[in-house]
Amino acid sequence: MCDATGDATQKQSRANKKLDKHLHIVSLDVPYPVDYGGVYDLFYKLPALQAQGVKIHLHCFENSRGRQPELDKYCEEVFYYKRRRGCRNFLYKLPYIITSRISGPLLQNLMKDDFPILMEGIHCTYPLLDKRFAQRKKFVRIHNVEQQYYKQLFRHSKNPFQKIYYRRESRLLMLYEKSVAGNATACWAVTKKDVDFYRNQLHGSTINYLPLFLPPWEVQCREGTGSFCLYHGNLSVAENEYAAIWLLKNVFAAIEIPFVIAGKKPSKRLRKIVKHYANASLVADPVGNEMQDMIAKAQINILPSFSSTGIKLKLINALYNGRHCLVNDEMLAGTELQPHCHLADSAGGFIEKIKQLFSQLITKQEMEARRKSLYSTFNNETGAGQIIKWIWKEG
Repeated sequence: MCDATGDATQKQSRANKKLDKHLHIVSLDVPYPVDYGGVYDLFYKLPALQAQGVKIHLHCFENSRGRQPELDKYCEEVFYYKRRRGCRNFLYKLPYIITSRISGPLLQNLMKDDFPILMEGIHCTYPLLDKRFAQRKKFVRIHNVEQQYYKQLFRHSKNPFQKIYYRRESRLLMLYEKSVAGNATACWAVTKKDVDFYRNQLHGSTINYLPLFLPPWEVQCREGTGSFCLYHGNLSVAENEYAAIWLLKNVFAAIEIPFVIAGKKPSKRLRKIVKHYANASLVADPVGNEMQDMIAKAQINILPSFSSTGIKLKLINALYNGRHCLVNDEMLAGTELQPHCHLADSAGGFIEKIKQLFSQLITKQEMEARRKSLYSTFNNETGAGQIIKWIWKEG
């Protein structure tokens, strides 16, 4: 009798497990703390999926961020893996962002069951090349067209060794991304522009658009006008440093309006250049809510981009939490955010718009239009529901 009861319990447990929605998520970085643009989508996807009953098995590659107990709140289990850094990774005919994330323990953990696998970024897609996963459901979150992103990093970098690396990586990614489009069960891009690229250039027939997952922001704007213009971003990224220096030399050198540059890990070169401009200042490595406070206080968030891949979280952040946003065409590429931004595509155009907007109040009508657009586009509950439909064919 006891044996029969035990067997029945085990069968019921197995049946319940089959009914549960278990999902492996392989993350290119530890997605907490949420302190740079690339991890917003990684992190806020977790509570959104958990709220709809998905049991998450999270696998993270560490980039000196350490183990984060906060992640345990949203996951059944969390695994951490060291990246394989060093020159030996350049011996492979694969991109470094892939080879540095080849992990035997990760592959072993993924093979313990047959749950679907969501790979966050091209960086984590080595399992697509492993025949042992041929029959598994495998999904890829496309954050950028990486071959284009690295090509643009090559253009903007001043470091000769970085330029060699970026050029090599871009060339290898041209071939690799095509294999991803063919081997994944499906891919989900953050912009419609990237969807079009995968479909038309890489012949990826199973790619769809999935908007970013965001914090529970509300579109809001402080009363009155601000007293400075702001450029913000991860300043260790070559493209962002290039944009900051371009604004200094080509725009704010010609006007006396105060200009603040804020972000992580500014280089010695940028620190030195800023000192030559009396109306400019640099806030290095802002902590806590300091960055959000600057975004809210600025009269104009000025965000030119010299890369048209992916979507820039800093723009969405400024639209939710700031006053005027002044951008160029490349910043808006692949988005539908143009109605909520002011546009300039030359140094003279930026100067003219800054002079116009610096004393101009933002209207209630503009803010209401932002609310309607952003709330309908970026909805974590809707996004999580769409993932569930795509993976488990529901609805």
